Amino acid sequence: MNQTSQSSNIDIGWSPSSWAAKPIKQDVVYEDRKSVDRVLAKLERLPPLVTPAEATVRSYLIIAKRPRSKPTEIVDGKEIPSFRGDNINGFDPLERTPDPNRLTSAYFHSAATLNYIRAQLASGIADLHSPLNWNLGHVQSPSLQLQYQQIVDSITDSLRFMKTVGADTATQLETVDLFTSHEGLLLEYEQSLTRLLRHPANYPGGNGNGRGWYNTSAHFLWIGDRTRQLDGAHVEYFRGIENPIGIKVGPSMEGGELVQLLDIVNPNKEIGKVTLITRYGHEKIEELLGPHIDAVKGSGHIVVWQCDPMHGNTLSTSTGVKTRRFSSILSEVSAALRIHKAHDSYLGGVHLELTGDAVTECVGGAECLTDDDLHLNYTTYCDPRLNEKQALELAFLIAGSYRQDYAVA
Repeated sequence: MNQTSQSSNIDIGWSPSSWAAKPIKQDVVYEDRKSVDRVLAKLERLPPLVTPAEATVRSYLIIAKRPRSKPTEIVDGKEIPSFRGDNINGFDPLERTPDPNRLTSAYFHSAATLNYIRAQLASGIADLHSPLNWNLGHVQSPSLQLQYQQIVDSITDSLRFMKTVGADTATQLETVDLFTSHEGLLLEYEQSLTRLLRHPANYPGGNGNGRGWYNTSAHFLWIGDRTRQLDGAHVEYFRGIENPIGIKVGPSMEGGELVQLLDIVNPNKEIGKVTLITRYGHEKIEELLGPHIDAVKGSGHIVVWQCDPMHGNTLSTSTGVKTRRFSSILSEVSAALRIHKAHDSYLGGVHLELTGDAVTECVGGAECLTDDDLHLNYTTYCDPRLNEKQALELAFLIAGSYRQDYAVA
């Protein structure tokens, strides 16, 4: 039996490698093709990183970022290949040649990280019954500490009440579901970890009978705004996998094109299959988001909307340092909430780039970081990230804005 024909939602013309016949953007060119083939063959034999039962859950929590879109940059007056992430090359100018062995290294680092996180969850790190363990001693801001303590106190009071009335029996309070995500940019890697597997019992299309093609490198993958061409390799690959997928939606996306793209990757209009991640910039969202919402609603597709307020708000200082302004990030999220409400829609999530370290890469926020402060601890190899104080402050402000915009009258 032809294995491809057993997959439930793709036509006979699709396979994990059919993308190779399509035009591709941001491809990686390796010098030694034999080494690439040897590495890809090894990846095909390695165990999956995630399972179909996990991948069919239509939500995700952890996001990994893929860097630079330009193939080269100038360093010390010399043009060299851009740093494109540790799974392709190194940040050191002497290590910029793409190395296929980094693909297997990326796999094993991912496996080790997933193993550690799952072990931590099994050990109770996310147990809501242990709020005293949720200290934020590394956060020095008194206002953030106060807001955080108020949240902990509220949860503690709620759990105490549930115990009093005998309702504190749900095991869901002891852990969380964890899902991983990244941009599916390097299609040779993704193809190698795409497996024809039996549908799980929770498969949205039925009772779990039959099989389908699952990307086992992550639970959720997305297509970047620069690689979403209707006839391109990335769209061709994504249209055949069973995983929930995301699509970045930028200022150049026309409403009609967006609907065409949804028809290609989700022809059965499966609810929850596609997340649209808008990234316009705070100055353009008022003009663009509403028409996109209306176009999607008119098409009959039911998607999850997410706001990425980071990528459309990147700028360079007068000295050439790439940064983002906290006020612009907050402005785009606030506008997204307001516009979705006005169009009888809902913002389902926020896509942020952040770190728990005290970096100085984005300006503004309660710390009032300025351009002159960026040199203090600017460590990113790619895009500027919110630091732990800015991330917490933004979370509190978004939560407050959400409560205000969606308050029940």
